[in-house]
Amino acid sequence: MLVTFSCKSYSNIIMFHDIALHMLKMMGHSSAIPGAILADDVPAALENLKHALENDSDLPEIESFEDDEDVMEHAVSLKNRALPLIELLTAASRDKCNVMWDAQ
Repeated sequence: MLVTFSCKSYSNIIMFHDIALHMLKMMGHSSAIPGAILADDVPAALENLKHALENDSDLPEIESFEDDEDVMEHAVSLKNRALPLIELLTAASRDKCNVMWDAQ
């Protein structure tokens, strides 16, 4: 399943369900889908996400793919997966927009 994040100030962001749920928790929100963050709460959610990403101990353990070099070569870190969402939250914070998410 996929989750789409949206706001009026930025293009929609689509993430895999498990990654989206983890990002929501890192932002300090419930993993309820659909959901929303009011414009006044977006800056705090953005800061929570950035802080969690900076603190490596908060990141989930990644399965070991040492036996499969092709998989390791194409693995994307959680920090990189969060970049589009950080940009969406930054735009929403700047323009004082609500952020919503829903399953596809």
